[in-house]
Amino acid sequence: MTERRGPFTDVDLRRLPNGGKGFELEDGWLIEIVGGARHDFVVQRVGRLIDVAAGGAAVHVFIGGGWEVNTPSGIRKPDIVVIPRDVARAAIIAETPRLVAGAEVLLAVEVVTPGDGSERTDRVGKVREYAAIDIPQYWIVEHHPEVRIHRMLLADGAFSAHPVVPAGTVFTASIRAEPPFRVSFDPAVLIEI
Repeated sequence: MTERRGPFTDVDLRRLPNGGKGFELEDGWLIEIVGGARHDFVVQRVGRLIDVAAGGAAVHVFIGGGWEVNTPSGIRKPDIVVIPRDVARAAIIAETPRLVAGAEVLLAVEVVTPGDGSERTDRVGKVREYAAIDIPQYWIVEHHPEVRIHRMLLADGAFSAHPVVPAGTVFTASIRAEPPFRVSFDPAVLIEI
């Protein structure tokens, strides 16, 4: 049986108010992305930690879903995306839609809000989609009921999951950028004010 695709395209997505901010395109359907204060706080905190760790690396860390990633299912807007600086510069100078090919993404991060409609997509669908477009690293960050990070690395066309890192321990990840850099922090800091 063939899966039925929805009637919407990337053109429809961009015609929405604010250029479709707050929506993704999944199999031809417009899907609303819901955050919330705690979700948005965690996204900002993770993004800042990555940005500080990047230091002098030639990357740009985009926080808050403003950049789009083209996947086999449609258009995704990760909570955080890390791309090479020259890729970001070219898109900004050309004023093109912020659509990035998966092979150009160094890291995608999704912050999961338990029980919202996108949780299954972040944990299952995007794992397959991001692997299919060769994103080398994908993190799923949980912030409720406990703070913890799931880190997946691409190997042979699929993600291999690393042990989940809970609050009270140290999460460490190396990002293959130019030059490479390491991110290291206790997940507990993600909800500290």
